[in-house]
Amino acid sequence: MTKLQLALDWTPNTNHAGFYVAKAQGLYTKAGLDVSFISPHSDQYKATPASRVESGEAMFAIAPSESVVSYNTWPEADKKRPKLKAVAALLQQDTSAVVTLKSSGIDRPSKLAGKRYASYAARYEGRIVREMIRNDGGSGEYEELVLPMLGLWNTLLQGDADATWVFMGWEGVEAARKGVELNVFKLADYRIPYGYSPVLLAHPDTLSEQTDVVKAFLAATAEGYRFAAAHPGEAADLFVEAASAEAGLGEPLNAAMCRESMQLLSKHLLTEDGQWGVMEVKRWDAFLDWLSDSGLLTTKVQSRDVKEGLSASLDGLRAGDAGERIPREAVSSSSLFTNDLLP
Repeated sequence: MTKLQLALDWTPNTNHAGFYVAKAQGLYTKAGLDVSFISPHSDQYKATPASRVESGEAMFAIAPSESVVSYNTWPEADKKRPKLKAVAALLQQDTSAVVTLKSSGIDRPSKLAGKRYASYAARYEGRIVREMIRNDGGSGEYEELVLPMLGLWNTLLQGDADATWVFMGWEGVEAARKGVELNVFKLADYRIPYGYSPVLLAHPDTLSEQTDVVKAFLAATAEGYRFAAAHPGEAADLFVEAASAEAGLGEPLNAAMCRESMQLLSKHLLTEDGQWGVMEVKRWDAFLDWLSDSGLLTTKVQSRDVKEGLSASLDGLRAGDAGERIPREAVSSSSLFTNDLLP
């Protein structure tokens, strides 16, 4: 059996259901794989999923496509970092959105100007939110609250922040079940062609040296997601049982909520012809074009842990400390992702 670890991008949720289904149904074992999951609650998100792949702790990680872009555009001073590559898209459509409480009266992005945004301090996050506000006619200026990541959603619910970025298939479902009304700002509605999110990424050395393992993992995972698309209720139950058995999960999963969430997500898991994981060049190119045209494709990116010459705070980026502009032609979408290892 080949042991491998998958670093999750959040505490276990229905975005991850296909992995848990594949494990629960013995698909990984059948493929000769002993798969375990690393949830960020294990260290309160001190390490990002991508950094766990970089360090070799995990073979795969779940992350937004921005992580792939930044790992492929590090400045010359940091060329030792690997150029991580996306090998599958978990979802075919973007189910994320910036949200506010309906009761706040902030019913469009332009009204976020001067308001409090609870931030993950992800690589392009702050500037994407700024562009959304600008595209709706606002100034783009807002107060960024960089708080413990796993508590950002509750920060909004408690009224300690005015907005945050969530997955509608998870926090959106939770809000509806609690009777909490939200204003929902989807990026595409404000001329932002957001990339695949989340994606599954891996180290380039893994792809070249352990190709058969990668293919076996992706084949079993694809089967798990196809099952989830066809049988969302049963998949949700398998997910809840498997995830709840893990140590230190924290707040128990709500089985009814997971069923509702899985029903919603089941429509976004596969391509029109029933394939899981497949990505399109035109979608990667559209996002890269937008990053470049908006001035976001720079040698410095946002970070909670600012490193001189490599990253900056959002305030620093907004003040012009973004490093050098990266020419669009220097970033090829074909170097960022591959479908070649999918079944």
